[in-house]
Amino acid sequence: MKIAIATQDFAKVSGHAGQTRQWLLYDLSHHHANRLLPSPRRIDLDKDQILHVFEDDRPHPLDGVDVVVAASAGDGFIRHMRKRGADVLLTGETDPAIAITRILAGEALPDPRFDITTTLCRIRDLFSRY
Repeated sequence: MKIAIATQDFAKVSGHAGQTRQWLLYDLSHHHANRLLPSPRRIDLDKDQILHVFEDDRPHPLDGVDVVVAASAGDGFIRHMRKRGADVLLTGETDPAIAITRILAGEALPDPRFDITTTLCRIRDLFSRY
């Protein structure tokens, strides 16, 4: 399983996942319970790779991700990621390490905080191609 966490400066879980450029990618394909988590791979997307504008016309650094974690995301982003085979989890947790630990432990993540940009994205998503 691969889990991608949208971040700000690779340190804090980021809102507005569709505009996020910096991601932590955890490849848990060979991870076993009761072992340390593998170090995440840092992915810094180019401007044309930001998922909000990416055309799905070529390979993407987040291809093959099963779960995306972010503080906020619009409905268009969630639909886009489902088409790409990934579920989206939204959370109020700001620490990526705590978020991934909770997911692996089967614990619920804290609910996302209110984010005005999510409301604006919902309006924009009414006209989205996704």
